[in-house]
Amino acid sequence: MSGTVADALVRRLRTWNVPRVFGYAGDGIDPILAALHRAGGDPEFIPSRHEELAAFAACGHAKYTGNVGVCLATQGPGAIHLLNGLYDAKLDRRPVVALVGQVVSTALGTGYLQEVDLHSLFKDVCGRYLQTVSTPEQLPVLLDNAMRTAIAERVPTCLVLPHDVQRADAVEDPPHTHGVVPSSAVTARPRVLPRQDDLRRAADVLNAGHRVALLVGRGAAGAEHEITRLVETLGAGVTTSLLGKPVLPEGPPWHTGVMGHLGTTASAELMAGCDTLLIVGSNDPWTEFYPEPGRVRAAQIDVDARVVGSKHPVEAALVGDARESLRALLPLLRRNPDRSWERRVATATTRWRQVAEDRANTPATPLNPELVVRELSTHLPPDVRVAVDVGSSTYWYARHLALPPGAPAHTSGYLATMGCALPYGLAAKLDAPDRPVVALAGDGAMQMNGLLELITLADRWRTWSNPRFVVLVLHNQDLNEVTWEQREMEGDPRFPASQRVPAFPYAAHAELLGLRGIRVDSPDQLDKAWREAFAADRPVVVEAVVDPAVPLLPPNLPEEKAQAVLRGLEQEPDSDAERANVRRQS
Repeated sequence: MSGTVADALVRRLRTWNVPRVFGYAGDGIDPILAALHRAGGDPEFIPSRHEELAAFAACGHAKYTGNVGVCLATQGPGAIHLLNGLYDAKLDRRPVVALVGQVVSTALGTGYLQEVDLHSLFKDVCGRYLQTVSTPEQLPVLLDNAMRTAIAERVPTCLVLPHDVQRADAVEDPPHTHGVVPSSAVTARPRVLPRQDDLRRAADVLNAGHRVALLVGRGAAGAEHEITRLVETLGAGVTTSLLGKPVLPEGPPWHTGVMGHLGTTASAELMAGCDTLLIVGSNDPWTEFYPEPGRVRAAQIDVDARVVGSKHPVEAALVGDARESLRALLPLLRRNPDRSWERRVATATTRWRQVAEDRANTPATPLNPELVVRELSTHLPPDVRVAVDVGSSTYWYARHLALPPGAPAHTSGYLATMGCALPYGLAAKLDAPDRPVVALAGDGAMQMNGLLELITLADRWRTWSNPRFVVLVLHNQDLNEVTWEQREMEGDPRFPASQRVPAFPYAAHAELLGLRGIRVDSPDQLDKAWREAFAADRPVVVEAVVDPAVPLLPPNLPEEKAQAVLRGLEQEPDSDAERANVRRQS
């Protein structure tokens, strides 16, 4: 039963109810791979095409399930490749444990093949818990501490396992003696509630407001009913952060959509017109889109005391779980009899929805990407899981994709790194093979990482009870977000050598892999394409050939920004369509 330290590691992962480990093979972790083999698929080893994708998938697992994601990589280059996915977990506060091989202990410090100072490498990204297992007796307590820290602090942690330690005999029952620390594979989550005095202070701020706005983030997940009751009591309007978009259905007239650079005109009007702000579970970084400091009174609810007041001044701080805090706050609030602000918010929301529809239906060559994503909304299954890459696809998701109630959707939030959608989507599908998945990506992200994980998708889909996995590729041969940022932020023209994405036959490539490929280059093909994609008997890549001239600009573009964009476009040949689109949105 004891076996090696690698066997003990696998058993301990099983005790922690880890269902799968994402990784890539290498000789530095051969003993762990052999132990996983002996374990017979419990936990299951999921090979990615690259260690970065394994770390992304582990982060995606944490995002969709709320549980710890685990990734595994060999020493040296394998360990280095994990960094991007681990930083994604760190900045988005998700629990991930990285298990990393190392050269044999006797060779450390000699400049051995693939020897890298892993503590220096991981000291920032996994700084909350980073340890090397030096003896068999350490394995249980160090793994337990890595898991507990990841869960408690919502961060990535790392265990380094030298090759000789992996192969050493396991110590099943460490001696009860000085210097040997016992441990249990257990943890628990606290119930965090604000103090009554803080609740009264927040209620005083909100009751005094005439034009109340809520900014709702991902930390408010599960509090939809309480938010709705508060809105009805105060006659408030609601906007969400990008990461908070899945928290609330966007149908009610008081929901103005996503806030920020990739948000809506209605949300910009909500923030500009309110006199009171309640921030619930959000630490959104787009501070220029908040109300001007000093102009409004504000309160904030968050389970993490470190973020309260960190993006906007607040006078009432509630540190606690969003749902329980709102439940405790609601009895202290008075119904606002004046519904003029409620009507004003509804008018702004109606106006935005017409703007969004008009923009989506603006002719483009050959396809308007806004229309592609907007049409997708009407075909989404109610139990869908959505993965969104970083780039132009994020903008169109934020503004146009109407998620079914309760449907989870994730992107790389604070790191905002390209290449996350396919590994996220695979993690979501492996967790729930009976649920359909949709992944949205631009052609830049697909060429960076997505094409690699299509191979994994092609390799695994036959084992799923529901094979529906739809990948939308917005094919415009441009790093479109960078292009529009250069124009808006710098007043510079597009630099084709840096932003041109080579043409690639995404749909045909999918067919080559044994998947289904659908190429769309006309608006009248969209409805049929989406119906076929969701009725297919295998995963589908929908390649939508879209127009890069459709602007990626913030809502209510300020005049100086519009002029900067136009200055950049004036330096570009053949930019008539872009200039016309900018003037139309300004």
